[in-house]
Amino acid sequence: MLRFILNRLGQSVVLMLIVTMITFFLINLAPGGPTGAMRMEASPEERQAIIERLGLDQPVIVRYGQWLGDALQGDLGTSFNSSEPVIKRIFDRLPYTIELTVFTVIFSVTIGIIIGVISAIKRGRAQDHFINFSSVIGLSVPSFWLGLMFILLFSVELKWLPASGVGPRGEAFDLVTYLKHIIMPVIILSMTILPNIVRFTRSSMLEVISQNYIRTIRAKGAKEFIVLYIHALRNALIPVITVIGVLIPRLLSGAVITETIFGWTGIGSLIIEAANSRDYPLVMGITVVITLVVVLSNLVVDLVYSKVDPRVKNLA
Repeated sequence: MLRFILNRLGQSVVLMLIVTMITFFLINLAPGGPTGAMRMEASPEERQAIIERLGLDQPVIVRYGQWLGDALQGDLGTSFNSSEPVIKRIFDRLPYTIELTVFTVIFSVTIGIIIGVISAIKRGRAQDHFINFSSVIGLSVPSFWLGLMFILLFSVELKWLPASGVGPRGEAFDLVTYLKHIIMPVIILSMTILPNIVRFTRSSMLEVISQNYIRTIRAKGAKEFIVLYIHALRNALIPVITVIGVLIPRLLSGAVITETIFGWTGIGSLIIEAANSRDYPLVMGITVVITLVVVLSNLVVDLVYSKVDPRVKNLA
């Protein structure tokens, strides 16, 4: 197991290096480049002074080497807009995105597995057709449109839920108010992964319950609940766990739209802010942190997978 973890960590380091290199070069070689962040009315002298201060007069490869050296020491640069350390701006927002992501994963996995099992058990019946139809609709409807419809219905018309914001924090924290603020973003963000979990759970469950050992267990007189949820579901969850790991990057990309629509002050809204203002150090810092989160989450999924599937555990 230790060798498996060290191997994955080594792959993660290489991946981080490749992602940062590609992002850095794309930012610096794109039309306009970092100099596009300067004011249009700036004089040639001011522009030259800014270029020298930011080191933009040096070759791109040299600048990347300097940035990488600083990043390895925990310094991701300084934001162009706020003149604050990039790492501070990111970690001010990151807890909100992690909070939203964790609740979304818990909600999506729990509901998705339950619905997927029901669909498999009721194969070919009205419940199965309804769940399959709903999954296709969930995959097809854009999250930004669905989010706006939720705001119009539950915030504007019914006035049940707040339209935006993260709710009061600190000493003024109130659980009911907090839940009212987070429920719509979680549901909308769940639409990016929930239909996939339902469909994969259904197909995996159908494959497992057709196996000979399931027929043997039933022939021995075991109760249907024991057959389905003790013997079949555990094996059916093996490919579903893998799918969850693959869907996490999609979840983080969906957070950009969801956080913008609901005014959720997380990494997603910070990405939009950094891109619109051409705050390139902030863009690089966000890229590093998101890549790190994805790598670590996939490592956790692999470890869980090795615990569930003895074959993978033996290989590890």
